[in-house]
Amino acid sequence: MKNKEISEWAESLFPLYTADSIHSIYSTSNYPRYTINERLCVMIAIVSGKGNLKVEDHMYALTEGSVIFLPANTPVVLMANSLHPLHVYKLIINTQERERSVHAGVMTRKSELTSSSVIHFFPYEPAIVSHMEELYIHRLPVNEIRHAQNQLVFHHVILQVLKGLEAKYTANEQPSLEHSITYLENHYSEKITRERLAEIAGVSQSHYSILFKQLTGFSPSEYLSRLRVNRAKELLISGSGTLREIALKVGYKDEFYLSRRFKQQTGAAPSGYNRGSLQRVAALLMPYTSHLLLLGLEPAAVISDSNEYLNATGFELRQKMMFIDANSSAEQVKSLLLESDIELIIAASLDLSSYGLDVGQLRAAAPIVEVPWMELGWKEHLRRIAQVIERDDRAEEWLAEFEIVEQESRSMVQQSPAANEIITILVIKPEALLVYGARNVGCVIYQSLGLQPPVRIKQEIEKFGDQFHSIPIELSELADYAGDRILVIEFPDVKGSTLHAETVFNSIYWRTLPAVQRNNVHLLDHSDWIPYNPVSIRLQLQRAVSLFTANQ
Repeated sequence: MKNKEISEWAESLFPLYTADSIHSIYSTSNYPRYTINERLCVMIAIVSGKGNLKVEDHMYALTEGSVIFLPANTPVVLMANSLHPLHVYKLIINTQERERSVHAGVMTRKSELTSSSVIHFFPYEPAIVSHMEELYIHRLPVNEIRHAQNQLVFHHVILQVLKGLEAKYTANEQPSLEHSITYLENHYSEKITRERLAEIAGVSQSHYSILFKQLTGFSPSEYLSRLRVNRAKELLISGSGTLREIALKVGYKDEFYLSRRFKQQTGAAPSGYNRGSLQRVAALLMPYTSHLLLLGLEPAAVISDSNEYLNATGFELRQKMMFIDANSSAEQVKSLLLESDIELIIAASLDLSSYGLDVGQLRAAAPIVEVPWMELGWKEHLRRIAQVIERDDRAEEWLAEFEIVEQESRSMVQQSPAANEIITILVIKPEALLVYGARNVGCVIYQSLGLQPPVRIKQEIEKFGDQFHSIPIELSELADYAGDRILVIEFPDVKGSTLHAETVFNSIYWRTLPAVQRNNVHLLDHSDWIPYNPVSIRLQLQRAVSLFTANQ
């Protein structure tokens, strides 16, 4: 077996939390008011007493055990109860972003806590208050052990706050109000009154508007307008009808009313909607990030469950892309997209639903263009995305250059021994044994280089083309798919171990394969050979040529 050393680069891409300083504050009858306006984020913990915290026109009631997290540059006033003086700890929090990694394609993820402009109030968190007190008492550590303890205590405070936020998001504290918003998102093209929405929420019309604005940041009419205008943008991008037809589809009585609303929201008329000038685009699916980079547009945000397969080799990232965890709630994702002023979301259809993300909710943040993942090959992905952002010429120019390289690579490999061999791509995962078809590394081996797959794989490729990904097999079926040469890709388990692959390699089914006995097996690094996007495919093509022509 021809071994290849497989290495993994692990790095936390979140910023580092640091405690800038901590202060003890007393508000008494002599000093009943205390103003806070820090350039960094602030956490306030109420040790004792009662009072209020005023932020613009909103008031928070403070009692012992209350904790408030304030975004940076948020002016507030602490006001003590004359009979119950306030004792408060004020912790100023900073974040330090890591220097860009020398490894290409690394993104820094924003802190959901410190990058938000939302004030977070926790009515009773005595454990956090206790930790804040400990930090204050030991704010000047006498030795390194105490310093390390302070670090642990501080990060435990951050952990508790993050857990509290997660609980708030998942608790669904306002189910009736959220139900009315869901109704609005699903029926935006119909005539909807505030009276009907308030009825669904079970509150008065005036109170409904207040609650709606608190939850979404918009009035009901503004939210409805965003849904309709963003849907109109989607229809303009797809060329679905005249402006009048689009207006009727999204819920407006005519094209003139649509144009008025469109201009209010975007500053331009529908006829002037210029997709070529879009700058703040979000991608749902990591591979689409590489497509956008190739087309000269760096995504402002990436929605994915991992950034493992982003390969930005050859690109200089001009800004730090925000990483949004696709496993977050739709409400969290929408909030982050709104804060980032996203102009367009490019998403893979099935992945939206598989992550539990709701198209209606995300549409309030930006128009969504769906680019199917499994139904299209990587070249069509590129063409579709290029068409959306009006960079078709750039895509076709790149594809034409790729075809030249592809033909040259095929000519070289066709002169190697591999040209007369059947090549099997075996993928060993902790939970499955797969034989790959026309996607991922199979695209390069079977389509770009024209090498021969096993008979059963060839039949599936002829039937399904780019849509044929892989076949799961049992260990006992190995001989039915094993060719003259076997390319093996091992996926590690969650702990980074590939010990499960030894079950395959130690089996009689593996040891008796002709390719194994002739030592005609190659171990390939999954991070090099699995990504499925234009940049990675071209890199895989170079690696494949080196692999098959190494001994010529």
